[in-house]
Order: sequence, then structure tokens, then C-alpha cells
Amino acid sequence: MIQPAELTAWIGERRAEMLDDLRAYVETETPSDDRAALEKGLAFVEQWLLDRLGSPARRELTPGGELGDVVVLDHPGTLGGPPVLLLAHYDTVWPLGTLDEIPFSVTGDVVRGPGVFDMKVGLVQVVWALLALDHFGVPRPDVRILLNGDEEIGSPVGRPVIEEAARTASEVLVLEASADGKVKTARKGVGLFQLHLTGVEAHAGLDPRAGASAVYALARVIGALEAAVDLEAGTSVNVGIVSGGTRANVTPGKAWASIDVRISSDAERERIDAVLASLDTGDGRVALEVTGGWNRPVMERTDAGVAAFERARSAATALGFALEETAVGGASDGNFAAAVGATVLDGLGAVGAGAHARSEHATVSGLLERTALLALLLAQPPR
Repeated sequence: MIQPAELTAWIGERRAEMLDDLRAYVETETPSDDRAALEKGLAFVEQWLLDRLGSPARRELTPGGELGDVVVLDHPGTLGGPPVLLLAHYDTVWPLGTLDEIPFSVTGDVVRGPGVFDMKVGLVQVVWALLALDHFGVPRPDVRILLNGDEEIGSPVGRPVIEEAARTASEVLVLEASADGKVKTARKGVGLFQLHLTGVEAHAGLDPRAGASAVYALARVIGALEAAVDLEAGTSVNVGIVSGGTRANVTPGKAWASIDVRISSDAERERIDAVLASLDTGDGRVALEVTGGWNRPVMERTDAGVAAFERARSAATALGFALEETAVGGASDGNFAAAVGATVLDGLGAVGAGAHARSEHATVSGLLERTALLALLLAQPPR
């Protein structure tokens, strides 16, 4: 059995190499909406993994079309049984060229750079946790590394690959960033909807009664959506974008809105579905169409997920730090894995803050600490 103190010391001695890996990864920009950059980024990642971990026993690529490809890599262990799925995404929200504005830097304990927190640190942890186990000759289960290239835009390509891999995994460890250092045992489900309203245009001054305003109707609908918010039940409804009309002197014949819904239970999903189905424009001449749908299912806190957290907390205690769990409003690919019945522990990645913000950063201490934690989890798989 690996000794936590020896593991921590070995990883600490590799600090410079780990930061070199992280720098190279961060400096390979991978925006979700740039196919050429994603191709380059995935090629870098696969070569890096090959150089560090050797050839996988199996490689499966799912083409992403205009989006990022999804790659699954199997690295057999010695314990047998179902593999542990290590879930990561290589795409980021940052457009190409952000690196010029926010270059990779290490100042004391703080690491900055586009995507460093969400979630490039996580994959560096995977590599060095596996290297640590190999160095100490510790038996481990088979691991299946899934590299998703479209997580930040909802995983339309990645979802079926994730679901298939999760169904056969002993557990799913998601290397998304932590929440103030806490791992995530529950995440909200997400719905992304659009409202399209069609009214009747008319001259607003010469014939104000002839028109049917799609904008006024949208305002009524927005009021109904606001009334559907139930924060105590974990449900938020955000009308994030609205638009409508053509000119100030024309009764608007078109209006639309984009909506983000977050829920904490399937019961709330059903309630929101009913709210959307019953929206009334208040004017029979204004038609309403709702498009979009539920992007990610709820990841509810389960007994299996709590058991996985307790294993992680025991490992953290052995390493000399306290680990806590939390539920968050954001979603991840872990939601898809949980929805097919897999045991999921999320937020095992970077310690830091500022996801999707220019303040994004991770900590070096967190990188070292969480690499050791992941190594211990893999050395003590679920029974």
C-alpha cells in the first residue's frame, strides 16, 4: 500500500514538471467554437498523454463535425473489473487570442491563463496521478480517459459517448474544477429555451389599434416566467436575452427571448415543462412558439455518490487536509453520467476560482494536493 507521505513528497518533487505540462496545455488554446484550434489542441493532448503514459490499449474517436472530437483512451491496470471513467473536457470558453491578453503565469501559489481552472489542471492531475501509481508499483483498476471537445456548449457530440462509457464504469470521477475546494455530489439540471412571438405589424401612429405587439406579449410572458421561480425548491428561470421590433413607429410583429432554467429535481422539471406549455401571450393575435429543451439532467445526491465522497474524504484526511462536499447550480458532463445510473464524484479538479471570468486562476498547492488525492482514490477503488 502506498504511504501518503511518500506520495505527497514524490508529487511535490515533480512540481516543476507538472507546471511545464500545464503551461504547454494552457498555451495550446482550445475554444469550443474553433474547429481548427480544437483539432490542434486534441493532437497536442493525445501526444502529451502518449509521451507520459504510453500507448493506450484502445483508442476510440467520435468525430465532432464542426465541433470538437471526442476521444476515449483505455489504460489497463492490474486489478481487473470494470474501468474507472476519468471524465475531462479539453475545450474552453475562451476565444482564440485570449492567451495574448491573459498569458500563462505562476505568481507564488497562483496560476493564471485561459482555461487553467476550467479545466486544464484536471487533466494534468490525471496524468501525474497515474505516473505516481506506476512509480510506486501500486495496483490500480483499468482507467478509461474520456476527452470531450464540446462540453462548454452542452456536449451534443459528447453526450452519447459519455453515457455509453458511464454505463460500464465502476465509478465516474469528473476532473472539473472544485467549488471553493469542495467536491460536488449534486448538480442542477439545465434547460435552454427560446421563445418566438409573432404578432401583427402596423403603423404605431396612424393605426395603433390595428397592430398586435409581440413585444408587449413577450413582457406578459416574462412576468409568468418570473412567477415560476422557486429558489427554495432550487429552481431559477433567467430570461437572459430579449429582442423585438424593427422601428419605434412600427407595432412590433416579432419578438424573441432566450431562457436559462436550473432545477434540482425531476419534479421541478415537470413543473417547468407545464409552465412553458401554458404560457399565454394575452392577445389571440400573437402566436408563441417555445423551442429548445433540457440540456443536462439533474445530478442528484445519491447514497452511492455520498459513499464515493466518503472514500475521498478519508483519502484527503490521510493526506493531511479536510475535504468537503457541496451541491452547485452549474452542470457538467457528470450530469449525463449520473442520469444513466453511474456513481459520480465531480469537482475533483483544480482548486481556485473564476471559471469563465478573466479572474480565472488555480493554485499550485491545489494541483499537487488533488493529484495525490486522485492517486489514492485510484489505489483504493470501490469494492
